Amino acid sequence: MTMTLQQISDRIEINDLLVRYSHAIDTRDFDALDDVFTADAFIDYSPMGGAKGNLAEIKEFLNSAMQLFSGFQHMIGNSMIELDGDTATGRTICHNPMVLDRGNGETHVFYCGLWYLDKLVRTADGWRISERVEEKCYFHNVPPEFGIQT
Repeated sequence: MTMTLQQISDRIEINDLLVRYSHAIDTRDFDALDDVFTADAFIDYSPMGGAKGNLAEIKEFLNSAMQLFSGFQHMIGNSMIELDGDTATGRTICHNPMVLDRGNGETHVFYCGLWYLDKLVRTADGWRISERVEEKCYFHNVPPEFGIQT
């Protein structure tokens, strides 16, 4: 399939957007998500045990929930992007190790595998995610107190 320069540019811009999301989460800069999502975005982390709601609700959830962890990395790759003019859909793989500080220098590391299912829209400020739903693939070594089915 031959792509136009606009399609190539759109794909690069969307890839940069996905990286900005991971960077915002991993640096705990949740206000940076204002430049990743549309103001009216719907975000659903519930398939992985998290919250769902609008951007403000999700930022509040992240600010609280991510305090539990001393480290994490949202490593993304293998994005399947389907462009349709000023909208797009995406399915992006994410591998996410999470580190719990157990105290006394001990940690517990567990792993989350998921896909981000995104609806994207071109805005005056560039591409933004208007809807993100997580699709669970796996958990490994989740602490029992989390009560998550693996």
